[in-house]
Amino acid sequence: MDSIPSRRQFLERAAAGLSAASLARAARTARPRVVGANDRVQFGVIGVGGMGFGHVRQLVGRAKEKSDVQVVAASDIYTRRKKRAQEHAGLADKDVHHDYRELLARSDVDAVVIATPDHWHARQTLDALQAGKDVYLQKPMTYTIEEARDIAAAVERAGRVLQVGSQHVSDLRYHRAREVIEKGWIGAPLWVQGTYSRNSVHGEWNYRIEEDGNEQGIDWKAFLGPAPRRPFSQDRYFRWRKYWDYSGGIATDLLYHKLAPFLLALGPQFPVRITAQGGIYVHKDREVPDTYSTTIEYENFYVVMSSSMASNFGNNGLRDVIYGHEASIQFLPGHILVAPERQFRKKFADSTGQAELKIEVEKHDIGERHMDDFLASVRSRRQPVFDAAFGYKIMTAIRLGVDSYRQNKLLAFDPRSEKVIRAAAKRPGYEGAGRNVEEPRDA
Repeated sequence: MDSIPSRRQFLERAAAGLSAASLARAARTARPRVVGANDRVQFGVIGVGGMGFGHVRQLVGRAKEKSDVQVVAASDIYTRRKKRAQEHAGLADKDVHHDYRELLARSDVDAVVIATPDHWHARQTLDALQAGKDVYLQKPMTYTIEEARDIAAAVERAGRVLQVGSQHVSDLRYHRAREVIEKGWIGAPLWVQGTYSRNSVHGEWNYRIEEDGNEQGIDWKAFLGPAPRRPFSQDRYFRWRKYWDYSGGIATDLLYHKLAPFLLALGPQFPVRITAQGGIYVHKDREVPDTYSTTIEYENFYVVMSSSMASNFGNNGLRDVIYGHEASIQFLPGHILVAPERQFRKKFADSTGQAELKIEVEKHDIGERHMDDFLASVRSRRQPVFDAAFGYKIMTAIRLGVDSYRQNKLLAFDPRSEKVIRAAAKRPGYEGAGRNVEEPRDA
């Protein structure tokens, strides 16, 4: 049997093979179109399963309502899903592709939505950027930290627009919270707590296995891509988030959504130390934990996030809160509540004119708002709210949590070198008064 290539080797070989030929043809046939303020943005959707088909419906609905977008192509490796997307978007046979690289070679595609399993995100995104496309990339940004770093660098080189598809970053409550923090009303932020849970009777991600979901209708080799070779498995294909080969489980599916808006409010940055814990306590049909918690330390504050697929923590009073030295910010339906600590009530009232602040936000669809922001960036060429550099920082913290859980140890990261370093009892790079801190060492 041939040796199995490493993930890095697979990505490099893919880039040097058919992908390079297809993308070179795209570069020869047309330069990226400059989309004007009144032009219709033409989309290709790569991966039209659950989330991807949701984007097809979103864009088709928007096209009917506003006429500012159009789905002109779709790609998938499962016959049933290709046909479903084709019918819903009204596409001709020539506009439905098995190989996503054929879609990228089209000169009529301005932007792509990538909604494939996590282990494919990096290769498809890098190919899209090389082909001159703007990218709406579903969360998590990538499977590994290295891939996120590569994408952030590629976006800068190519001068393209990339929006990470975590719509919670467009939740206006976190934008108002950022303004409160910038005004100094909570003092120094110290720690953050958050949860994102989904209790499930039968186990989260156990999606329905379709009757024709077999090797005749699914290109299993294409699904595996850079992942380890394994025999065909319907469970792995339809329920891939349960397996480490393709996913980081709860951390990458749910807590990426939670950390990103917190860091929008507090300021995007790299972590310095991360630890995670949890286990498979109820749903034994998976490799990833059904209950998981992580603590992420930053230079001046830390974040604690917990999630479960067997208990909904949020229903029992655990709220999302940013705690500062002088006040806290609670995230409640339709508003945020800023309440001072007892010792700082007078200072807070003098600064704000109120004993506490209830800041309401207008009702908004965060998914629609996130897409609006991406489209505005495509037209203006400004960076979107959740750009590649921001996504890389979030991916670093989230993936290190996954690695901490799997390796059963605390991990450290040096923001200056952007490298994982040896975990130590003291925080790497921190030079607090009266402390002697070892210099970071590469692992």
